[in-house]
Amino acid sequence: MDLLRSLPIGSYLEQPVTWLHRIDPRVKLVWLMTFLIAPLLSNPFWRIALAGSLILLTIVAGIPFRVWRKQMGWLLLLCTFMFLFASISPDSLAVKYTPRTPPFCGEISPANNTANNTTKDLAAEKTAQCTSILAPATDYQYVLFDKPKFFLLPRLVITRRSLDVAIRISTLIFTLIYSTSLYLLTTAPEEITEGLDDLMNPLRHFNIPVSEIVLTLTLSLRFIPLVLEEVQNLVRSIRTRAIDWKKLGLRRSAQLWLIVSEKLLENLLLRAEQIAVAMDVRGFTSPNEHRVQWHQLKLRSRDWIALGILIPFWCARWFVGGTF
Repeated sequence: MDLLRSLPIGSYLEQPVTWLHRIDPRVKLVWLMTFLIAPLLSNPFWRIALAGSLILLTIVAGIPFRVWRKQMGWLLLLCTFMFLFASISPDSLAVKYTPRTPPFCGEISPANNTANNTTKDLAAEKTAQCTSILAPATDYQYVLFDKPKFFLLPRLVITRRSLDVAIRISTLIFTLIYSTSLYLLTTAPEEITEGLDDLMNPLRHFNIPVSEIVLTLTLSLRFIPLVLEEVQNLVRSIRTRAIDWKKLGLRRSAQLWLIVSEKLLENLLLRAEQIAVAMDVRGFTSPNEHRVQWHQLKLRSRDWIALGILIPFWCARWFVGGTF
């Protein structure tokens, strides 16, 4: 069991270096915010197009299949489950159904047998009035699928509202998670923090500690593999002891996992203390005085092209994806 390989979401791909790796981190951050904001208040067709564009971008970028099949596979499975679950769920609409015909278009019942001829003439006259008033019938159906209950299977009803909610939930989960995962996959942690430091540079005029924030983000990104490594070591230590969980029971199993959680927290605090001591020994007192330029941030032609694509993208969002 290797958590660093079995949980590839959020990891950085060092090799091969694709054209998506070479784009400036600030440009990729702008595109990430675009993918996170664009689905808001948009129609289902635009949401599906965004999810498809992320899959197409992964293929066009030349990212190996062995890398993104684990990330996209589990995520697609989750989104498919959410789509099926939401589509058959009740839409919870308090709809007041009204008759399609006006009150005077109802069926006229005769008062007595002697007035049948007069009643028929009156009914024919009002039927002609209703025919001229009512709109022609269309093929619109609110209920798209209705399967009656059969044996042990429940009744399955899919309406337009439930289908729209299912598309919104599944595509939103896929877009939010996979766009962020693709950004972390093609951008080194140092590039992320350097880009954020450059974009938040105007905040220094308001006495906001930008350097401290960037340093905290850098350490947190570097600390994630250490957390996975500690979890992996503890899981391996439990598996090697061949514990019979059935004989332990619920209470003793909970006590054992509590001990494991305390050990995990203790190891993580020890790692954090070691990092702090290492920084202190090297004379690191303030991030403003010990700033390290990891990358040379410079916008090139490919970066300007990527920024220029934002204009037709948001135009399509406005005219095709629905107005805000």
